[in-house]
Amino acid sequence: MEKLRIPILKLRNYLLVSIQVELDDQTALQFQEDLLKKIHDEGSLGVVIDLTSVDMIDSFIAKVLGDVVDMSSLMGAKVVLTGIQPAVAITLIDMGIKLNNVRTSLDLEQGLEKLQLELEG
Repeated sequence: MEKLRIPILKLRNYLLVSIQVELDDQTALQFQEDLLKKIHDEGSLGVVIDLTSVDMIDSFIAKVLGDVVDMSSLMGAKVVLTGIQPAVAITLIDMGIKLNNVRTSLDLEQGLEKLQLELEG
């Protein structure tokens, strides 16, 4: 069976990801691998990950999301998370996932603006 892949769009010198599917462990790991490869291949300076459609996450997905943010940062890409739902925020905090250097915003448009300002500043 073909693994589900989350589309990663290139927009100028950053990447845009809108997660529109329910994340299972395989999809999350595939996304992590795809995103890191794309950051490397494109030399991306920033990533916006839109979580508006993600209602809930489990502990494994929370860890993968935290790892994606940390790994992206290690590769020199700033990350902005947008559209975090209440249940997702609660799970991230309950799991002890620290997103210290991560910008957040309510929606995708604000997230793109925030990333642009950060990259220009």
